[in-house]
Amino acid sequence: MILKNRIAIVTGAGSGIGRASAEILAREGAIVTVADLDPKRAEATVARITERGGHASALGTDVGDDAQLRTLVETTISRHRRIDILHSHVGVQVNGTAEQVDPDGMDRSWDLNVRAHFMAARLVIPQMKSQGGGSIVITSSNSGVQLDREMIAYATSKHAAVSMARQMALDYARFNIRVNALCPGWVDTPFNEPFMRQMGGREALEEYVRTQIPMGRWATVDEIAEALLFLASDRSSFMTGQALVVDGGECLA
Repeated sequence: MILKNRIAIVTGAGSGIGRASAEILAREGAIVTVADLDPKRAEATVARITERGGHASALGTDVGDDAQLRTLVETTISRHRRIDILHSHVGVQVNGTAEQVDPDGMDRSWDLNVRAHFMAARLVIPQMKSQGGGSIVITSSNSGVQLDREMIAYATSKHAAVSMARQMALDYARFNIRVNALCPGWVDTPFNEPFMRQMGGREALEEYVRTQIPMGRWATVDEIAEALLFLASDRSSFMTGQALVVDGGECLA
């Protein structure tokens, strides 16, 4: 187990990539605080972890609420006296051009895709400094290193998340705090609904995946979780400020 007794927080861990992230960290020995907007989904993730012999606890958390984020971090520190890993995963897709996106949609994209990651990192950094280091992984997207047609709110916020991770990496490397961005491509989860609507339905999206992604398929949540494990663990101990793209070659097409 490469993370034995490490203390981890994963936000958005009630389903999809977030759940797979929490599970793989626990599989490798981490003690995971599973945070999700829906407490029942968080509890379901904890149940999956504990059934396999792992250790985790659930905490319902709206990452858009600073007070709830603070409670998440303070509760974890109170229970375990440290935080070794933060996977700040929650995000949102808002589709449309500059004329189509309502300003509230742009604000929501910024709040969840940038500001929530900033606040989560800001809250764990003092603890990581005091204990001598840690690993912060922010979920961006391959849309954070390329551009998507008619997705101004999403692409702008995901590019900002990558830049923010790099800036924090530069600022905190001397404290042995590593900060990297995880940039998944297409993963078959309900998160894709806005893209699906934009493309004209499920069939059109499936056709895009088959023909425009060089590997010709979706990623699985477990494949993305393996990349997260690499960034969270000492396997990437000399890696910081990077955007790790896991997209089947889409960025190359």
